[in-house]
Amino acid sequence: MGAGGKFNIIDVKANNVNQTGFFCFMSKQKAEGYRLKLNWLKQKFAEGMRIKMFKLPERGFIEYIPGEYAWRAVEAEEYMLIHCLWVVGKSKSKGLGGVLLEECLKDAKASGLKGVAMVTSEKNWLAGKKLLLRHGFESVEEAPPAFNLMVKKFCDAPSPTFADNWEEKARRFGQGLTVIRSDQCPYLPDATNHVLKTAEELGIQSRVVELKSSQDIRELAPSPYGVFSIVYDGRLLSYHYLLPKDLVPLIQRTKRQP
Repeated sequence: MGAGGKFNIIDVKANNVNQTGFFCFMSKQKAEGYRLKLNWLKQKFAEGMRIKMFKLPERGFIEYIPGEYAWRAVEAEEYMLIHCLWVVGKSKSKGLGGVLLEECLKDAKASGLKGVAMVTSEKNWLAGKKLLLRHGFESVEEAPPAFNLMVKKFCDAPSPTFADNWEEKARRFGQGLTVIRSDQCPYLPDATNHVLKTAEELGIQSRVVELKSSQDIRELAPSPYGVFSIVYDGRLLSYHYLLPKDLVPLIQRTKRQP
């Protein structure tokens, strides 16, 4: 049965990740994004990274790591920080998200941490807060455009906080189109290529800033999501994957703003 009761859960670790994969891009294991994420994970397991995912036919996973090593723009030492929580397709509405969340809570308690935190969004690319609220989490901080820092504490302790200063961080990247990215998500190479191709077609100067550490995330990322941002002329356009048809109007609107 595994840790999830009637659901079989794979505990992905450094010694089996080559065989199990890590849920995302499982059908595209030769893709650049899969290779980069796999190499990234192999470094992060030593820092306490955990991935748990259901065996087929159920489809869902959770990824989390001690807060001091988190790849989100948060200060969350002594907490476990969830990067991703995703249940898809016919596996939705079966309570599987709660099963995965309880796995994380159990591991955080066993590690002697003060609680669990997660950055959520009511827009794109991150899980919303509804599931976490049902499991006793509360919002301790908000950030634009629709981020919440959700926390469940095991004791009376100071709450994690966002790294903040988002607009100032965006301005540091100056003129042109800048992609700030990491290898944490296997979708990001494709997302980056879309931005660079769009910039070339529009005749806009572009560049890529690689985030190499969790400290880079806290110091450089212009949004709580942390691992990916699109900045144009010092303004954050998006923290998530955009196709050219969606990116071009955003650039044009930004050009018209004073």
